[in-house]
Amino acid sequence: MTVFERRQRIQDLLRDQPGIKVTDLAQRLHVSAGTIRNDLSALEREGVLRRVRGGAVLRQNHRFVSPSFAARAQLNADAKEWIARRAADMVKDGDSILMDASTTVFAMVPNLEGLRNLTVVTNGIEIALALARYGHSVILIGGMVHADGASVIGHLGGKILRDLHIKTAFTSCSGFSVDVGLTEIDIQEEQVKRQMITSAEQVIALIDSSKFGKVDFTSFASLDQIAHVLTDSRLDPQFIDQLHQTHVVLTICGEQTASRFTPWHEANDHIKIGFANLGESMPFAVDVRHGLEQAAQEASNVDLIVADNQLDGGVALQVADRLIAKGVDLVIEYQIDEKVGGLLMDKFKRAHIPVIAVDIPMIGATYFGVDHYRAGHMAGVALGRWLVEQWDGAFDRLIILEEKRPGALPATRIQGQLDGLQEVMGEVSTSQILYLDSGNTTEISQANMLQALQELSTARRLAVISFNDDAAFGAIGAARELGREGDVVIVGQGADRIVRKEIRHPESRVIGSTAYWPEQYGAKLIQVATKILNGEPVPPAVYNEHIFITQDNIDKFYPESSATEGV
Repeated sequence: MTVFERRQRIQDLLRDQPGIKVTDLAQRLHVSAGTIRNDLSALEREGVLRRVRGGAVLRQNHRFVSPSFAARAQLNADAKEWIARRAADMVKDGDSILMDASTTVFAMVPNLEGLRNLTVVTNGIEIALALARYGHSVILIGGMVHADGASVIGHLGGKILRDLHIKTAFTSCSGFSVDVGLTEIDIQEEQVKRQMITSAEQVIALIDSSKFGKVDFTSFASLDQIAHVLTDSRLDPQFIDQLHQTHVVLTICGEQTASRFTPWHEANDHIKIGFANLGESMPFAVDVRHGLEQAAQEASNVDLIVADNQLDGGVALQVADRLIAKGVDLVIEYQIDEKVGGLLMDKFKRAHIPVIAVDIPMIGATYFGVDHYRAGHMAGVALGRWLVEQWDGAFDRLIILEEKRPGALPATRIQGQLDGLQEVMGEVSTSQILYLDSGNTTEISQANMLQALQELSTARRLAVISFNDDAAFGAIGAARELGREGDVVIVGQGADRIVRKEIRHPESRVIGSTAYWPEQYGAKLIQVATKILNGEPVPPAVYNEHIFITQDNIDKFYPESSATEGV
């Protein structure tokens, strides 16, 4: 099958089964998951589909049943998309959620495609039809069909909801004010939404800015029943100030940034922290953001503004300007390109904003994160021991998937792996070493590893060290694509969830990865940031502790089942 034929087949499969996973596509088409991701990225650039967690959806693949609902969905469509994207990010594999029949909540649907084992209860016919195609368990509550054909209303639905216990309800409204709460024009819709709210542990309200300040016919939820309000960046600042004085967490969603405001407490001085994330396409970076958002909420006095550097130095400079314009007190900078570090620091210094640099150091910033050499060294030692035990210390080539953009200090994680290996094996001849560009992504690593494996067609013992787990995952993907898993042994860096799942496989040739604990970054970063802003002494570098994760110890440090560790 040619590349063109394969991509046509992908589109055909997505038309028939929109909820299909990357791993399922790879299995059906007999290629690696990395190859499928490359195909999906290419098709997205062509405008054919849109990437979501775990896979992709064809653009405009939902055929609306209700013309009036379709028309309403186009009103403030960009704002609804910004809000829905952040709302869907709050849903995890295996969750049970309630979704009302609003167009804003409907906008969450494409962003839920990559999740697994959701149970969704809804009165929205459009939502039920769309999500059922993704393979989720969907319960459409009973009652009368609304005149517009888009929802189910009436008391029968309320009877079903009273017997359910749901983790999270996502709801919207036709009008909202701090004093009155969430209001609706339609009293029958109001009755169903009222019961939804009482059936859920927490309620998240998705309200585009056009609805603020409006009070419609009937109220179905007061503000004290709402845990979190998500709106868009066009919101009038007066409403931000009003909500800041309540118990509700407020997130302002823009196309490129999201600002999260915790409730105001007079006893605490609020601080505003900007977080420029490495790249939202990387599981490691997403886990760092999730942990930081959770820690900011628990701190109760931290407002967090999140942006995406997109693995691009030029984008990072633009993000810096946006964070400065928002008046942040401190910036947590997570970016890939050492060359723009000085430019970023110049911007922040001129704005008198202190900086914490995550994993990639910047002169003048407090460093937080990986002890690069030590993390690499333990992986190299583990690889050396495996080679001695399994291959009698012999190998044909050592392949190094490197990344040069972060600069000299992160490069020491590669040197540490090489030194650790040589500590066990003795000196490795430079003629045995092949350096490849990892590109800091699975896709680039897989493509370059694939080419190397084809050129090394007669080699049967290839040891691989990796800059990060994306590179390790790309390496194993290339080996699988060529049916040469048995020819490689790979160590990773990060212990990302994508590689943790791989390590659990009994026959995996990814023998382990050094844990960086991205899920723990958030709490530690907030601690360091708070000390800096309070004028307390902070060491110039704050390092993580590291453990090399293998099949033998993974359940001790990551006891969750492999089913929760999606790729």
